[in-house]
Amino acid sequence: MTDAPSSLSGNALDPALIGGVPTAADFARLTQHRAIVLLTDGFSTPFLAKTAINLLKYRNDDIAAVLETAQPAKTTEELLGVGGQVPVIDRLSAVAKADALYVGIAPPGGKLPPAWRPIILEAIRRRLDIVSGLHEFLAEDAEYLRTAQEHGARLIDVRRNRHKTTGTGRAFRSGNCRVHAIGQDCSIGKMVASLEVQLGLQAAGQDAVFLATGQTGIMISGTGVPIDCVVSDFVSGAAEEMVAEHENHDFVLIEGQGSLTHPAFSAVTLGLLHGCAPDGLIYCYEAGRKIVKGFDPIPIPDLGKQLDFCLTAANFRHPCRLIGVAINSRALTPDQAAAEIERAERRFGVPACDVYRNGPDKLVRATIELRRSLVRE
Repeated sequence: MTDAPSSLSGNALDPALIGGVPTAADFARLTQHRAIVLLTDGFSTPFLAKTAINLLKYRNDDIAAVLETAQPAKTTEELLGVGGQVPVIDRLSAVAKADALYVGIAPPGGKLPPAWRPIILEAIRRRLDIVSGLHEFLAEDAEYLRTAQEHGARLIDVRRNRHKTTGTGRAFRSGNCRVHAIGQDCSIGKMVASLEVQLGLQAAGQDAVFLATGQTGIMISGTGVPIDCVVSDFVSGAAEEMVAEHENHDFVLIEGQGSLTHPAFSAVTLGLLHGCAPDGLIYCYEAGRKIVKGFDPIPIPDLGKQLDFCLTAANFRHPCRLIGVAINSRALTPDQAAAEIERAERRFGVPACDVYRNGPDKLVRATIELRRSLVRE
Protein backbone atom coordinates (compact mmCIF):
# COMPACT_ATOMS: atom_id res chain seq x y z
CA MET A 1 0.00 0.00 0.00
CA THR A 2 2.86 2.38 0.60
CA ASP A 3 6.20 3.38 -0.78
CA ALA A 4 7.20 5.17 2.42
CA PRO A 5 10.56 4.24 3.96
CA SER A 6 10.43 1.00 5.95
CA SER A 7 12.33 2.57 8.83
CA LEU A 8 13.46 5.92 10.12
CA SER A 9 16.20 6.28 12.72
CA GLY A 10 15.97 2.55 13.44
CA ASN A 11 12.23 2.57 14.25
CA ALA A 12 10.11 0.20 12.17
CA LEU A 13 7.05 1.79 10.60
CA ASP A 14 3.73 0.08 9.98
CA PRO A 15 2.64 1.12 6.46
CA ALA A 16 -0.95 0.15 7.18
CA LEU A 17 -1.04 2.94 9.76
CA ILE A 18 1.03 5.70 8.24
CA GLY A 19 -0.39 5.73 4.74
CA GLY A 20 1.59 6.25 1.55
CA VAL A 21 0.38 6.10 -2.03
CA PRO A 22 -3.42 6.07 -1.61
CA THR A 23 -5.36 3.06 -2.89
CA ALA A 24 -8.97 3.01 -4.07
CA ALA A 25 -9.87 1.94 -0.53
CA ASP A 26 -8.14 5.03 0.87
CA PHE A 27 -10.10 7.27 -1.50
CA ALA A 28 -13.33 5.49 -0.55
CA ARG A 29 -12.43 6.07 3.11
CA LEU A 30 -12.68 9.80 2.45
CA THR A 31 -16.43 9.52 1.84
CA GLN A 32 -16.86 7.75 5.20
CA HIS A 33 -15.66 10.74 7.23
CA ARG A 34 -18.60 12.30 9.04
CA ALA A 35 -16.96 14.82 11.40
CA ILE A 36 -14.30 16.64 9.39
CA VAL A 37 -12.34 19.61 10.68
CA LEU A 38 -11.16 21.80 7.79
CA LEU A 39 -7.82 23.48 8.44
CA THR A 40 -7.46 26.93 6.87
CA ASP A 41 -5.75 28.76 9.74
CA GLY A 42 -4.32 32.07 8.52
CA PHE A 43 -5.28 31.36 4.91
CA SER A 44 -9.06 31.78 5.01
CA THR A 45 -9.57 33.68 1.77
CA PRO A 46 -11.52 32.74 -1.38
CA PHE A 47 -8.25 32.60 -3.35
CA LEU A 48 -6.42 30.25 -0.96
CA ALA A 49 -9.20 28.28 0.75
CA LYS A 50 -11.11 27.07 -2.32
CA THR A 51 -10.74 23.45 -1.16
CA ALA A 52 -12.51 24.25 2.10
CA ILE A 53 -15.14 26.34 0.31
CA ASN A 54 -16.07 23.52 -2.06
CA LEU A 55 -16.08 20.91 0.70
CA LEU A 56 -18.44 23.14 2.65
CA LYS A 57 -20.68 23.35 -0.41
CA TYR A 58 -20.70 19.70 -1.48
CA ARG A 59 -20.07 17.85 1.82
CA ASN A 60 -21.65 20.27 4.26
CA ASP A 61 -23.25 17.57 6.40
CA ASP A 62 -19.83 15.95 6.95
CA ILE A 63 -18.05 19.13 8.09
CA ALA A 64 -17.87 19.59 11.87
CA ALA A 65 -15.91 22.87 11.86
CA VAL A 66 -13.27 25.06 10.24
CA LEU A 67 -10.15 25.72 12.29
CA GLU A 68 -9.09 29.39 12.04
CA THR A 69 -7.45 31.31 14.87
CA ALA A 70 -6.76 34.65 13.17
CA GLN A 71 -10.32 35.68 12.32
CA PRO A 72 -13.19 36.67 14.66
CA ALA A 73 -15.89 34.90 12.61
CA LYS A 74 -18.13 32.47 14.46
CA THR A 75 -19.49 30.59 11.43
CA THR A 76 -18.11 29.59 8.04
CA GLU A 77 -20.78 31.72 6.39
CA GLU A 78 -19.17 34.76 8.04
CA LEU A 79 -15.65 33.56 7.33
CA LEU A 80 -15.89 32.20 3.78
CA GLY A 81 -19.39 33.08 2.58
CA VAL A 82 -20.53 29.44 2.47
CA GLY A 83 -21.42 26.66 4.88
CA GLY A 84 -24.23 28.21 6.89
CA GLN A 85 -23.85 27.67 10.61
CA VAL A 86 -20.83 25.36 10.53
CA PRO A 87 -18.73 26.73 13.40
CA VAL A 88 -15.30 28.31 13.20
CA ILE A 89 -13.07 27.01 16.00
CA ASP A 90 -9.65 28.01 17.33
CA ARG A 91 -8.55 24.62 18.71
CA LEU A 92 -9.04 20.97 17.79
CA SER A 93 -10.40 20.08 21.22
CA ALA A 94 -13.54 22.10 20.40
CA VAL A 95 -14.75 19.12 18.31
CA ALA A 96 -14.85 16.16 20.66
CA LYS A 97 -15.63 13.46 18.08
CA ALA A 98 -13.78 14.64 14.97
CA ASP A 99 -12.73 11.79 12.67
CA ALA A 100 -10.50 13.65 10.19
CA LEU A 101 -8.49 16.80 9.65
CA TYR A 102 -8.51 18.02 6.03
CA VAL A 103 -6.04 20.56 4.69
CA GLY A 104 -8.50 23.11 3.29
CA ILE A 105 -6.19 25.32 1.22
CA ALA A 106 -4.59 25.23 -2.21
CA PRO A 107 -1.76 27.79 -2.01
CA PRO A 108 0.66 28.53 -4.86
CA GLY A 109 3.49 26.01 -4.66
CA GLY A 110 1.42 23.50 -2.69
CA LYS A 111 3.45 23.74 0.54
CA LEU A 112 2.14 23.10 4.05
CA PRO A 113 2.42 26.24 6.20
CA PRO A 114 5.18 25.62 8.79
CA ALA A 115 3.00 27.17 11.51
CA TRP A 116 0.54 24.29 11.09
CA ARG A 117 2.94 21.61 12.33
CA PRO A 118 1.72 21.67 15.97
CA ILE A 119 -1.90 21.47 14.80
CA ILE A 120 -1.24 18.51 12.50
CA LEU A 121 0.77 16.71 15.17
CA GLU A 122 -2.02 17.22 17.69
CA ALA A 123 -4.53 15.81 15.20
CA ILE A 124 -2.31 12.77 14.63
CA ARG A 125 -2.10 12.23 18.39
CA ARG A 126 -5.88 12.37 18.49
CA ARG A 127 -5.83 9.53 15.92
CA LEU A 128 -7.61 11.54 13.26
CA ASP A 129 -7.15 10.75 9.59
CA ILE A 130 -5.02 13.57 8.14
CA VAL A 131 -6.00 14.33 4.54
CA SER A 132 -4.00 16.64 2.30
CA GLY A 133 -4.06 17.44 -1.40
CA LEU A 134 -0.91 19.56 -1.44
CA HIS A 135 2.28 18.80 -3.35
CA GLU A 136 4.24 18.56 -0.08
CA PHE A 137 3.38 15.10 1.21
CA LEU A 138 2.59 14.29 4.83
CA ALA A 139 3.91 10.75 4.41
CA GLU A 140 7.38 12.03 3.47
CA ASP A 141 7.79 13.89 6.77
CA ALA A 142 9.73 11.86 9.35
CA GLU A 143 8.05 13.43 12.40
CA TYR A 144 4.56 12.93 11.03
CA LEU A 145 5.39 9.32 10.15
CA ARG A 146 6.77 8.48 13.59
CA THR A 147 3.85 10.15 15.36
CA ALA A 148 1.32 8.40 13.13
CA GLN A 149 2.88 5.04 13.95
CA GLU A 150 2.86 5.74 17.66
CA HIS A 151 -0.82 6.76 17.74
CA GLY A 152 -2.36 4.65 14.98
CA ALA A 153 -3.28 7.58 12.75
CA ARG A 154 -3.56 7.50 8.96
CA LEU A 155 -1.94 10.00 6.59
CA ILE A 156 -3.68 10.33 3.21
CA ASP A 157 -1.93 12.40 0.55
CA VAL A 158 -4.46 12.41 -2.26
CA ARG A 159 -1.91 13.61 -4.84
CA ARG A 160 0.52 10.73 -4.32
CA ASN A 161 0.23 8.20 -7.12
CA ARG A 162 1.99 5.49 -9.07
CA HIS A 163 0.46 5.98 -12.52
CA LYS A 164 3.00 4.70 -15.04
CA THR A 165 1.00 3.77 -18.12
CA THR A 166 1.06 5.71 -21.36
CA GLY A 167 -2.10 6.30 -23.36
CA THR A 168 -3.15 3.72 -25.94
CA GLY A 169 -5.75 5.64 -27.91
CA ARG A 170 -8.33 3.00 -27.01
CA ALA A 171 -12.00 3.27 -27.92
CA PHE A 172 -14.49 3.39 -25.08
CA ARG A 173 -17.80 1.56 -24.80
CA SER A 174 -20.46 2.60 -27.28
CA GLY A 175 -23.18 4.38 -25.34
CA ASN A 176 -20.74 5.86 -22.85
CA CYS A 177 -21.01 9.65 -23.26
CA ARG A 178 -17.98 11.59 -22.04
CA VAL A 179 -18.23 15.32 -21.30
CA HIS A 180 -15.12 17.26 -20.30
CA ALA A 181 -14.91 20.76 -18.80
CA ILE A 182 -12.19 22.92 -20.34
CA GLY A 183 -11.56 26.62 -19.93
CA GLN A 184 -9.73 29.88 -20.36
CA ASP A 185 -7.56 29.63 -17.23
CA CYS A 186 -7.11 27.78 -13.94
CA SER A 187 -9.46 28.28 -10.96
CA ILE A 188 -12.53 29.33 -12.91
CA GLY A 189 -15.03 26.61 -11.97
CA LYS A 190 -14.37 23.57 -14.17
CA MET A 191 -14.82 21.19 -11.25
CA VAL A 192 -18.02 22.91 -10.15
CA ALA A 193 -19.47 22.82 -13.66
CA SER A 194 -18.73 19.10 -14.06
CA LEU A 195 -20.03 18.21 -10.61
CA GLU A 196 -23.20 20.26 -10.98
CA VAL A 197 -24.02 18.65 -14.34
CA GLN A 198 -23.42 15.19 -12.90
CA LEU A 199 -25.69 15.92 -9.94
CA GLY A 200 -28.29 17.37 -12.31
CA LEU A 201 -28.19 14.25 -14.48
CA GLN A 202 -28.62 12.03 -11.44
CA ALA A 203 -31.58 14.14 -10.29
CA ALA A 204 -33.10 13.59 -13.74
CA GLY A 205 -32.80 9.82 -13.31
CA GLN A 206 -29.74 9.40 -15.51
CA ASP A 207 -26.76 7.11 -14.89
CA ALA A 208 -23.93 9.61 -14.44
CA VAL A 209 -20.57 9.70 -12.65
CA PHE A 210 -18.21 12.57 -11.86
CA LEU A 211 -14.49 11.86 -12.31
CA ALA A 212 -12.23 14.13 -10.29
CA THR A 213 -8.80 15.12 -11.56
CA GLY A 214 -7.77 17.41 -8.69
CA GLN A 215 -7.44 17.30 -4.92
CA THR A 216 -10.76 18.93 -4.04
CA GLY A 217 -12.80 16.80 -6.41
CA ILE A 218 -11.21 13.65 -5.00
CA MET A 219 -11.96 14.77 -1.43
CA ILE A 220 -15.59 15.36 -2.42
CA SER A 221 -16.23 12.24 -4.49
CA GLY A 222 -13.78 9.67 -3.13
CA THR A 223 -12.58 8.76 -6.62
CA GLY A 224 -10.41 10.17 -9.37
CA VAL A 225 -6.80 10.76 -10.43
CA PRO A 226 -4.59 13.64 -9.18
CA ILE A 227 -3.71 14.40 -12.76
CA ASP A 228 -1.44 17.40 -12.11
CA CYS A 229 0.87 15.18 -10.06
CA VAL A 230 1.23 12.41 -12.66
CA VAL A 231 4.51 12.21 -14.60
CA SER A 232 3.94 13.95 -17.94
CA ASP A 233 4.34 10.84 -20.15
CA PHE A 234 1.62 9.08 -18.18
CA VAL A 235 -1.05 11.81 -17.94
CA SER A 236 -3.06 10.62 -20.94
CA GLY A 237 -2.71 7.00 -19.83
CA ALA A 238 -3.92 7.78 -16.31
CA ALA A 239 -6.94 9.67 -17.67
CA GLU A 240 -7.68 6.86 -20.11
CA GLU A 241 -7.55 4.26 -17.34
CA MET A 242 -9.80 6.37 -15.11
CA VAL A 243 -12.46 6.67 -17.82
CA ALA A 244 -12.17 2.98 -18.75
CA GLU A 245 -12.92 2.01 -15.14
CA HIS A 246 -16.21 3.94 -15.37
CA GLU A 247 -17.25 3.37 -18.99
CA ASN A 248 -20.17 1.21 -17.82
CA HIS A 249 -21.99 4.47 -16.96
CA ASP A 250 -24.09 6.28 -19.56
CA PHE A 251 -22.56 9.65 -18.70
CA VAL A 252 -19.06 10.45 -17.49
CA LEU A 253 -18.33 14.05 -16.43
CA ILE A 254 -14.57 14.66 -16.34
CA GLU A 255 -13.19 17.60 -14.37
CA GLY A 256 -10.74 19.77 -16.32
CA GLN A 257 -7.40 21.23 -15.24
CA GLY A 258 -5.57 24.40 -16.29
CA SER A 259 -5.95 25.54 -19.90
CA LEU A 260 -4.30 24.78 -23.22
CA THR A 261 -2.84 28.29 -23.32
CA HIS A 262 -1.65 28.52 -19.70
CA PRO A 263 2.14 29.07 -19.51
CA ALA A 264 2.48 26.60 -16.62
CA PHE A 265 -0.30 24.05 -16.96
CA SER A 266 -0.93 23.50 -20.68
CA ALA A 267 0.83 20.11 -20.75
CA VAL A 268 -1.48 18.50 -18.20
CA THR A 269 -4.51 20.05 -19.92
CA LEU A 270 -3.63 18.46 -23.27
CA GLY A 271 -2.75 15.08 -21.77
CA LEU A 272 -6.06 15.00 -19.91
CA LEU A 273 -8.00 16.07 -22.99
CA HIS A 274 -6.50 13.30 -25.13
CA GLY A 275 -6.72 10.69 -22.39
CA CYS A 276 -10.43 11.09 -21.69
CA ALA A 277 -11.35 11.45 -25.41
CA PRO A 278 -14.52 13.49 -24.78
CA ASP A 279 -17.58 13.46 -26.99
CA GLY A 280 -18.52 16.94 -25.79
CA LEU A 281 -16.90 19.95 -24.17
CA ILE A 282 -18.27 22.44 -21.66
CA TYR A 283 -16.29 25.65 -22.07
CA CYS A 284 -15.74 27.51 -18.80
CA TYR A 285 -14.67 31.12 -18.36
CA GLU A 286 -14.81 33.88 -15.78
CA ALA A 287 -16.49 37.03 -17.02
CA GLY A 288 -14.09 39.95 -16.89
CA ARG A 289 -10.90 37.97 -16.32
CA LYS A 290 -8.22 39.34 -18.63
CA ILE A 291 -4.91 38.22 -17.11
CA VAL A 292 -3.64 34.65 -16.61
CA LYS A 293 -3.95 33.84 -12.92
CA GLY A 294 -0.59 34.38 -11.21
CA PHE A 295 1.08 35.51 -14.44
CA ASP A 296 0.53 39.26 -14.54
CA PRO A 297 0.85 40.82 -17.11
CA ILE A 298 0.30 37.85 -19.49
CA PRO A 299 -3.13 38.35 -21.14
CA ILE A 300 -5.64 35.55 -21.62
CA PRO A 301 -6.09 34.89 -25.37
CA ASP A 302 -9.38 35.59 -27.11
CA LEU A 303 -12.07 33.17 -25.93
CA GLY A 304 -13.07 32.16 -29.44
CA LYS A 305 -9.49 31.41 -30.49
CA GLN A 306 -8.96 29.40 -27.30
CA LEU A 307 -12.08 27.36 -27.95
CA ASP A 308 -11.05 26.65 -31.55
CA PHE A 309 -7.69 25.47 -30.24
CA CYS A 310 -9.38 23.13 -27.73
CA LEU A 311 -11.76 21.66 -30.30
CA THR A 312 -8.96 21.12 -32.80
CA ALA A 313 -6.83 19.37 -30.18
CA ALA A 314 -9.74 17.22 -29.02
CA ASN A 315 -10.72 16.14 -32.52
CA PHE A 316 -7.24 14.89 -33.31
CA ARG A 317 -7.99 12.18 -30.72
CA HIS A 318 -11.76 11.64 -31.00
CA PRO A 319 -14.77 13.37 -32.64
CA CYS A 320 -15.84 16.11 -30.24
CA ARG A 321 -18.13 19.13 -30.19
CA LEU A 322 -18.95 22.07 -27.94
CA ILE A 323 -22.22 21.48 -26.08
CA GLY A 324 -22.38 24.35 -23.59
CA VAL A 325 -20.71 27.24 -21.81
CA ALA A 326 -20.36 27.61 -18.03
CA ILE A 327 -19.77 31.22 -17.01
CA ASN A 328 -18.30 32.23 -13.67
CA SER A 329 -20.09 35.56 -13.14
CA ARG A 330 -19.06 36.20 -9.52
CA ALA A 331 -17.77 39.69 -10.35
CA LEU A 332 -21.04 40.74 -12.03
CA THR A 333 -24.39 41.98 -10.79
CA PRO A 334 -27.42 39.78 -11.57
CA ASP A 335 -28.37 41.97 -14.55
CA GLN A 336 -24.82 41.98 -15.86
CA ALA A 337 -24.64 38.20 -15.48
CA ALA A 338 -27.88 37.74 -17.44
CA ALA A 339 -26.54 39.94 -20.24
CA GLU A 340 -23.25 38.00 -20.29
CA ILE A 341 -25.14 34.72 -20.65
CA GLU A 342 -27.11 36.10 -23.59
CA ARG A 343 -23.91 37.30 -25.27
CA ALA A 344 -22.26 33.92 -24.80
CA GLU A 345 -25.20 32.05 -26.29
CA ARG A 346 -25.19 34.32 -29.34
CA ARG A 347 -21.43 34.08 -29.74
CA PHE A 348 -20.97 30.34 -29.27
CA GLY A 349 -24.34 29.03 -30.45
CA VAL A 350 -24.87 26.71 -27.48
CA PRO A 351 -26.64 26.96 -24.10
CA ALA A 352 -24.85 29.03 -21.46
CA CYS A 353 -25.38 29.58 -17.73
CA ASP A 354 -23.72 30.24 -14.40
CA VAL A 355 -24.34 26.99 -12.51
CA TYR A 356 -24.08 28.81 -9.17
CA ARG A 357 -26.62 31.50 -10.04
CA ASN A 358 -28.90 29.65 -12.44
CA GLY A 359 -28.39 25.96 -11.78
CA PRO A 360 -27.08 23.48 -14.38
CA ASP A 361 -30.36 22.62 -16.16
CA LYS A 362 -29.32 24.03 -19.55
CA LEU A 363 -26.10 22.04 -19.51
CA VAL A 364 -27.87 18.91 -18.26
CA ARG A 365 -30.29 19.05 -21.19
CA ALA A 366 -27.43 19.64 -23.62
CA THR A 367 -25.57 16.62 -22.24
CA ILE A 368 -28.63 14.38 -22.59
CA GLU A 369 -29.13 15.57 -26.16
CA LEU A 370 -25.47 14.86 -26.93
CA ARG A 371 -25.86 11.21 -25.89
CA ARG A 372 -29.08 10.88 -27.87
CA SER A 373 -27.33 12.16 -30.97
CA LEU A 374 -24.43 9.76 -30.44
CA VAL A 375 -26.78 6.81 -30.07
CA ARG A 376 -28.60 7.84 -33.28
CA GLU A 377 -25.29 8.04 -35.12
